[in-house]
Amino acid sequence: MTQASNDVRPNDVRPNDACPNSALQIAQDVRAGRRSAVSVITGVIADIEARDTRFNSVTRIFGPAAVARAEHIDQRIARGEDPGMLAGVPFGVKDLFDIAGEVTTAGSLVLRGNPPAQEDATVVARLQAQGAVAVASLNMDEFAYGFSTENAHTGTTRNPHDTACLAGGSSGGSAAAVAAGIMPFALGSDTNGSIRLPAALCGVWGLKPTFGRIPRKGAYPFAASLDVVGPMADTVEDLHAVFGIMDGRKPEALPDVASLRIARLGGWFARNIDAGFVAAIDDVMRHLNSTTVVELPEVTRARAASFLITAAEGGSLHLGRLRQRAMQYDPATRGRLMAGAMLPSATLVQAQRFRSWFRARIHELFSHHDVVVAPATVGPAPRIDQPTIMVEGRVVSARANLGLFTQPISLAGVPVLSAPLACPSGLPLGLQLIGAPGAEAALFAVAGELQRAGLARCVPLTTGN
Repeated sequence: MTQASNDVRPNDVRPNDACPNSALQIAQDVRAGRRSAVSVITGVIADIEARDTRFNSVTRIFGPAAVARAEHIDQRIARGEDPGMLAGVPFGVKDLFDIAGEVTTAGSLVLRGNPPAQEDATVVARLQAQGAVAVASLNMDEFAYGFSTENAHTGTTRNPHDTACLAGGSSGGSAAAVAAGIMPFALGSDTNGSIRLPAALCGVWGLKPTFGRIPRKGAYPFAASLDVVGPMADTVEDLHAVFGIMDGRKPEALPDVASLRIARLGGWFARNIDAGFVAAIDDVMRHLNSTTVVELPEVTRARAASFLITAAEGGSLHLGRLRQRAMQYDPATRGRLMAGAMLPSATLVQAQRFRSWFRARIHELFSHHDVVVAPATVGPAPRIDQPTIMVEGRVVSARANLGLFTQPISLAGVPVLSAPLACPSGLPLGLQLIGAPGAEAALFAVAGELQRAGLARCVPLTTGN
């Protein structure tokens, strides 16, 4: 089960043959002249216009700029130049990443009067330097405050696997665009689960990197002490390649999965999930040859601390604007930001103290284990007309509680890879593969093994759906 190093050059890339529209396959075709970058990008724009009315994943199309970038890529290829590892690959960005010449709105009316961004966000610039083409901005909960991508200004994003259901959030547009087969990868952000949850509910791969590893410059903040930015993709290979470019460092060799110490989180993370989900996780652990179950202490308090820190930091960031233009906010966002701004400082201090203690407990866990497995959600995506889930036998709001299993993990700043379980029928489910700080390579090794074994995979829709 040894995975080869990902120290690859463009001509060495071996795309997943089972996914002809994966990012790596598109790039290989464009570099080889089998497809032009312009045809790929104009095709994606046409696909958005034809199909995205069903999903509402896209908020703006960067048409002229995207086509111009694609033309430049084709011209470079015609001159015999190397246009980069992701030549001609379309991607979308959650509507909080700066795109040169566009206003960054973070899903809100409040910022629409701002001047356009002068330059791309750092990670967008890195990707476009490797030939990728930003095609569209993608829907989100206003200011990333939510788990459902229900936005009073831009509407609700629908799950491509069942448009009566939520896509999750706050990066729901990013997950839905990949799941719908509109684009092979997209960028999101994760504070308390905003990549992991929609990736799980829409059945795509997603990565919350180690806190501080990927530059956030040019990404509108929510809670600065927790925010990270990361990719979602339709294959592990695409996710790994995109992460490597975003990271900007020398690629790491992936470890042999057989050498990794893998455990499963029990206790809090074994409750409130249905029997079918439990059985699917059992299959994963059996394949990984692990029967080890571990528990984290005080998970309820960890979730509460994460909620309080997020509320306080978000409220503080928006306080000045709330005093002047509160009625321009989405009502659901406005109320939570105002409540966060009014939290007493003593409460925040207690939450931060607990955060330090809990982070130490998680780091201790990784002195004995390399990868820990946990569910990403309690179950499949809730219906839009009944946005609730069952927790401890009670019906509760999905928008507030979908992060039941992701919020506690956020406190530690560790990397988490969301893996879509291969469900033969029904809506997708997803796992969290959790690692020590900086140990993304171990997560990619396990994810790759689960994909090869057929236990985890993305099944994006096609234009025929």
